Amino acid sequence: MPRNLSLHGDGWRPGLFTGPPLPRPRSSPAGRAAGGPEAPGPGRSSSPAAPRERSASVPGWRRPERAGSLRSLPRLLAPAAARTARVASRCSSRPTSAGPSGASTGPAPASHSGRRARGFVRPAPSPQRRRWALARGAWPWPGSPPQPEPPPPPQSVSQSPAMAEGGEREELLSPPPISPAKRLCSWPSPQAHHPRGTPGAAGGGVGVGGGGCLAPGARPHLQPESLLDCAAKTVAEKWAYERVEERFERIPEPVQRRIVYWSFPRNEREICMYSSFQYRGGPGAGAAAGAAGSSPVEEGPPPPPGTATPAGSAPGAAGAGASPGLGTGTGVASGVGGEGLPFRRGIRLLDSGSVENVLQVGFHLSGTVTEPATASEPAVTYKVAISFDRCKITSVTCGCGNKDIFYCAHVVALSLYRIRKPEQVKLRLPISETLFQMNRDQLQKFIQYLITAHHTEVLPTAQKLADEILSSNSEINQVNGAPDPTAGASIDDENCWHLDEEQVKEQVKLFLSQGGYYGSGKQLNSMFSKVREMLRMRDSNGARMLTLITEQFMADPRLTLWRQQGTSMTDKCRQLWDELGALWVCIILNPHCKLEEKSCWLQQLQKWNDLDICPLEDGNYGHELPNITNALSQSASHSPDSLSRPRRTVFTRAIEGRELHWQDSHLQRIISSDIYSAPACQRENERLLFNSHGQPLWLEHVPTACARVDALRSHGYPKEALRLTVAIINTLRLQQQRQLEIYKHQKKELLQRGTTTITNLEGWVGHPLDPIGCLFLTLTEACRLNDDSYMEMSDMNESRLPVYQHVPVASGCPNSSESYLSLALEVALMGMGQQRVMPEGLYAQDKVCRNEEQLLSQLQELQLDEELVQTLRKQCILLLEGGPFSGLGEVIHRESVPMHTFAKYLFSALLPHDPDLSYKLALRAMRLPVLENSSSAGDTSHPHHMVSVVPSRYPRWFTLGHLESQQCELASTMLTAAKGDTLRLRTILEAIQKHIHSSSLIFKLAQDAFKIATPTDSSTDGTLLNVALELGLQVMRMTLSTLNWRRREMVRWLVTCATEVGVRALVSILQSWYTLFTPTEATSIVAATAVSHTTILRLSLDYPQREELASCARTLALQCAMKDPQSCALSALTLCEKDHIAFEAAYQIAIDAAAGGMTHSQLFTIARYMELRGYPLRAFKLASLAMSHLNLAYNQDTHPAINDVLWACALSHSLGKNELAALIPLVVKSVHCATVLSDILRRCTVTAPGLAGIPGRRSSGKLMSTDKAPLRQLLDATINAYINTTHSRLTHISPRHYGEFIEFLSKARETFLLPQDGHLQFAQFIDNLKQIYKGKKKLMLLVRERFG
Repeated sequence: MPRNLSLHGDGWRPGLFTGPPLPRPRSSPAGRAAGGPEAPGPGRSSSPAAPRERSASVPGWRRPERAGSLRSLPRLLAPAAARTARVASRCSSRPTSAGPSGASTGPAPASHSGRRARGFVRPAPSPQRRRWALARGAWPWPGSPPQPEPPPPPQSVSQSPAMAEGGEREELLSPPPISPAKRLCSWPSPQAHHPRGTPGAAGGGVGVGGGGCLAPGARPHLQPESLLDCAAKTVAEKWAYERVEERFERIPEPVQRRIVYWSFPRNEREICMYSSFQYRGGPGAGAAAGAAGSSPVEEGPPPPPGTATPAGSAPGAAGAGASPGLGTGTGVASGVGGEGLPFRRGIRLLDSGSVENVLQVGFHLSGTVTEPATASEPAVTYKVAISFDRCKITSVTCGCGNKDIFYCAHVVALSLYRIRKPEQVKLRLPISETLFQMNRDQLQKFIQYLITAHHTEVLPTAQKLADEILSSNSEINQVNGAPDPTAGASIDDENCWHLDEEQVKEQVKLFLSQGGYYGSGKQLNSMFSKVREMLRMRDSNGARMLTLITEQFMADPRLTLWRQQGTSMTDKCRQLWDELGALWVCIILNPHCKLEEKSCWLQQLQKWNDLDICPLEDGNYGHELPNITNALSQSASHSPDSLSRPRRTVFTRAIEGRELHWQDSHLQRIISSDIYSAPACQRENERLLFNSHGQPLWLEHVPTACARVDALRSHGYPKEALRLTVAIINTLRLQQQRQLEIYKHQKKELLQRGTTTITNLEGWVGHPLDPIGCLFLTLTEACRLNDDSYMEMSDMNESRLPVYQHVPVASGCPNSSESYLSLALEVALMGMGQQRVMPEGLYAQDKVCRNEEQLLSQLQELQLDEELVQTLRKQCILLLEGGPFSGLGEVIHRESVPMHTFAKYLFSALLPHDPDLSYKLALRAMRLPVLENSSSAGDTSHPHHMVSVVPSRYPRWFTLGHLESQQCELASTMLTAAKGDTLRLRTILEAIQKHIHSSSLIFKLAQDAFKIATPTDSSTDGTLLNVALELGLQVMRMTLSTLNWRRREMVRWLVTCATEVGVRALVSILQSWYTLFTPTEATSIVAATAVSHTTILRLSLDYPQREELASCARTLALQCAMKDPQSCALSALTLCEKDHIAFEAAYQIAIDAAAGGMTHSQLFTIARYMELRGYPLRAFKLASLAMSHLNLAYNQDTHPAINDVLWACALSHSLGKNELAALIPLVVKSVHCATVLSDILRRCTVTAPGLAGIPGRRSSGKLMSTDKAPLRQLLDATINAYINTTHSRLTHISPRHYGEFIEFLSKARETFLLPQDGHLQFAQFIDNLKQIYKGKKKLMLLVRERFG
C-alpha cells in the first residue's frame, strides 16, 4: 500500500494530506492500474517544513486539544481555511492553466463543451496522461463494509469567511476556528450501533434528514462523527476537486464518495435565499443569539477569546439554523409570507411526493418533478438538473423554462429532497470514474447503447465527434483528456452560486421603466434587500448583483431626460439611488475583500461617477459636505456659498472609502475582543484611545465610523459590529461630556448675546450614510428575541412588531450593567438631539424629515421598562443642558433643524414617569427660530425662549409647512395631556402664542382643544375650553387685516366657542369687536348669532341677560354702521328694530350715508326693508336717493336694477300723484332704455294713484292722462328713447336681426299711438327711416310690408 494511503486504527497517518496544494505530475493509466508508486514531481516538497509554514501563515489558528488521532486534522483544514471564495465581481481575467512544461494548453473547443464555467478540458498533469484527473484509479477500501450515506448537518448557516487564496488582501479577521459541524465530533450519537451513524447523525444536532423528532434545544446522545466525514466535509467545502486530484496520486473510493456527498449545499436557508425575495434570515437575523449567548441549540463550545467568529457558524446562525420548524417548512418558510413563492411551492411539491428518479452522479444532481393536475391543466413532469461545487449550486436547468432571477419551485424541490432525504438518493462517482473501469468492449457497448437510447438527439453530435477523433490533425486530438460534466470544478473556476445575470438586468430594466408605478419601487427595494442578505451570508454574488443593478440604473434613459430638461428626479427614484450609494459604501468597506477586487470596484465606480448623468448626492444642489475620511473641522473654512463646490455624486462616498482600511491595530483589538481595555501602563499616545473606565474609544468621523459598523454588519460580522458600536458610543459620550464642560464656561456669555453658531456642520439625521440608524439597528438586532414567530406574516400581510430583551454589554469593565438595548435608545436620542443646520435643497430637507420619522417609528417599537426610562431621563437632562451642541439647548442657531417631532416622542414617553421634565422639554422644543423676530432675543426673563439671530439670508426651507404642522402636533399633544391643569395650560398657551406663527395651525389647535374640552360622553372641561377661546381670539387678531379663505368659518367657530364658554364670553367679544372682526362680520354673523333664539335657549338666559346681550348687539350695530354704512346699515336697522331710539339712529346713519358712497343697490335694499317694516315714506325717500345714483343706458334692457326701478315707480304711484310727479323726473334722467320707460308708462296708466292708504291722504280714483303732467314728460321721454334706440340699432344691424327689429318697431308704435296725434308722429318717423336708410333695401321692404 502506498505510503500516503496507509490507514491506522486511530485514523489517518499524521503525514496524510501534508504539503502545499501544488499541482504535480501523475503516472500513466497503466502505472496506476498496476498500483506502482509515483515518483515525486518537481513541485512536490518532501520536507515537513512546508505544511508548518502553511499553518504558520494562518494567524489566529488554534489546534483543538484532542487525542493524537486528531492532531493531523488541522493540517488538512488549515490550507482550506486560508482560502477565500471567488471574487465578488468578475473584474479580473482568469489566468490560463499551464501544463508541466509551463506552456499554456488553453481550453477545449467550445463546441465540445456544454458547460458554462467548468466543462472545458483541463491540462493533463503529464504528457503521458490522456484523461482527466478525476478519471483516477479509484479503488475500494480493502475489507471495508459498504458506507452508508448520512444526511447533511443541521440547518445552520455555514459560510466561509470568503478569505481569498493568494494575492494581497486586507486582513480584518483571523481565519475561523473549527466550525460547529467539526466540533460536533465531541457529541455522542443515539445510533451507536451503526458503523457510520444514521441519517441525521453525521451533521450532529437536530437534523432535518431523520433526527427532526427531537424537541428544540435538546442535545441527543450522539456518537462522535467519523474523522473521514470531518475531513471530507471540510475538503468538500473549501477545495476545488481538481486540487484534491492533483494533491494526491490516489484517492480511495470511500473518500471520493464522502467528498462528493458533502459537496452538495447543506443549508436550506441558502436555497430559500435564491428562491424568494422576502427571506430575511441569515447570520444577521440571528445576531441576538450570538450576542446574547442564549441560543438554546448553540452547538459546541464558544470560540477562544480574541478569535473571530467561525465562518461556518456566523453569530446567531446556529440558533437560527437549528430551528425545528425548518425541517417541516414552517421555519424559513414562515418568514416568506406568500404561498405562491417558489420556496413554499417547492416544499409543497416535496411533501406531496412529486420528486422522483433522483440521481447524483459526481457533482451533478438530476431528477424529475411532477406538477400535480389542476381543474384546468393536467399533471406535467419536468426534468431538473443541478450542478454544484463546494457547497454551492453553480448551475440549474429545468424543463419549465423559468424566466426569473431566482430558482423555480422544481429546482427548490429537488434541492430540498437532496438535503432532507440523502439516504434515498442514488450516489455515483463521476462518470469518468465509471468509464475508467471499463475495457474496450464495455466502452463500445456503452457508447452504442447510449446512442441507441437517444439517437434522435445525439447521433449527429456523436458522428461529428467520431470524425474528429479519427482525424489525427483535429483540434480535439491536440488536447489531453476529455471534459466530464460530473467531475467537479477546476481550480480556476469561480466558486459562486448560480445567478442568472440576464434576468437580473431584464428585471431591473423593467422595474425602472415602470417609473415607480405598479409596485416597481418595492420590487427594487426587495432586490436591494436581497443584495444585503447575500452580503450578510458572505456570498460573493452580492457585489455581482449590485453591479448588474447599477449598470441598469446608469442606463436609465430618464437620467438624460431629467438633465436636458433641468428637472429633478422623482422622490421614489432618489431614495432608490441613495440606497444604491449606501450599498456601494458597504461593498468598498468589505473587511475581507482583496485589494485587486477593491481596485476593480473603485475603477468602475469612478467610471460611473465621471458621467454627466450620474445623480448628485443631495439632488440638484451642490451642498458641500465633509469628505468621508476627514473630520468636520477640515471643511469648516469653506464658504457655504462658494462657487467652487465639489461635485458629489451618489458614488462619491464609496470612492472616498478607498482611503479607509482595517489594519489599525487599535481597531483590530476593538472588534476582535470583548475584554479589550486600557493597559495598566499606558503610553502617551494611548491615553486618547480609552476613556476613564479603560474602555476603548474609536476617534473617527462619526458617519465614517458608522459606515464601518454597517460594513461589518452587512458582511455577516454582527459581533464585531457590536464591539465597534460600543466603542463609538463611548466616544460620543465622552464628546458629550466635554461639550457640557465647554458650555458651562461659555454659558453666561452665550445667554447674554442670545446667539450661537452651528458646531455640527453635518447632521447625523438625514445623512447619506444614516449613521444613527446603523448604530440603532446593530444594537437592537442583538437584543431581538430569537423567535421566528415575529417574522410570520399575518393574514392581512402585516408583520408583527419585534420583541426585544435586555442583553448585557460584553464589556471589559467588570462593573458595567448596561445592555445593548439601553445603548440603542441612548445613541438614538443623542443623534436626533444633535443641533444641526438645515441642509439646502428640497430633497435633502425632506430626507431629514423622513429619516427622523423612521428613527422615531423604530424607537416606538421599544417597550420602555425601568432601565430604558432611566436612560431616557438621563439623556433628556443632558440634552436640555447641552447648550449650543444640543437642539434642545437654551440657545440655538436661527437655521438649526427644529426638534418638534423628536420632542413629541420624548414628551409622550416621559410623561407617565417624569411630567415636569417632559413638559419642560416639550416647551423648550416649541421654538421655530427661523420665523421668529429678533426682539425675542432680548427677553432674558425666559431663557428657554431665547433664539439666536444671526444676520443672514432668509433660508429656503422647502419643508417649512411640514415643520410647522409638526410644531402644531407637539402643542396639541401637550394640550391634550394638560387637560384640567390650569397652570400648565396657561404655560402651553403662552408658548403657542409666542412660537406658532400660522393662523391656520393655531385655528386647528383651537378646534382640537375645543373637541377635547367638549366630549360627547362627559362633562365640559372649562379650563381647556378657555384655552380654545383664547386661541380663537388670537386667530381673529392675526387674520383681521389679511386675506384668509377660511375667515368666515373661523368667525362662526369663535362665536360657537364663546357660546359654549358662556354669556360673559359673548358679551366680551361683542364689546371688543373692533379688534377681532370687520364691521360686516360683527353685524351679520357675531351680533346676529349672539341675539338669536337658538343662543338664548342654549344658554338658558334670563331677561336681564337677554337685555344685556341685545344692548351690546345694538351698540355694536350702530358702531359698525358708522364705520361701514354701505355694508352694515341694513344689519344695523335689523338689530335695532326693537329699540325705537336705536332704530332712528340707524336710519339717520343710512340717510346720511346715502349721499356719500352707498350704491343704488344698497339703497334700494334698505328702502325695500323700510317698506316691509311699514315705513313707505322713508322707503320712498331712500328709493328717490337710489334713483339719483342710477344710470340705465338704452341697450340695458336686462339690467338687474330694472326691478328696483319698477318697484320704486310702483311705490311712488301708490303713495300719490305728488310722489309720482317727484319721481318721474328722476326716472327720465336716470333711465334711457325705451322698453323700461314704456313699461313704467303703461303701469302708471292702468290704475289710479294714491292707493297706499296713507292716513290723512285721499285718492281721487281717476286714471292719469298721458297728455298731462306728470305722465306727459314720461311719454315724451319714452318716444325719444325709441327714436334714439332705433337709430342706434340701425347703425350696426345685420340681416339676421331684421325680424327682431321689426318687432321692436311694433312696440314703439304702441307707445307712439298713446297721444292723440301719435299716428302722425309714427308715420313721419317711418318715412324718415325709409329716407335715411334707403340703402338697406331688404329691411325697408320689410318695414313697408308691416307699416305701409
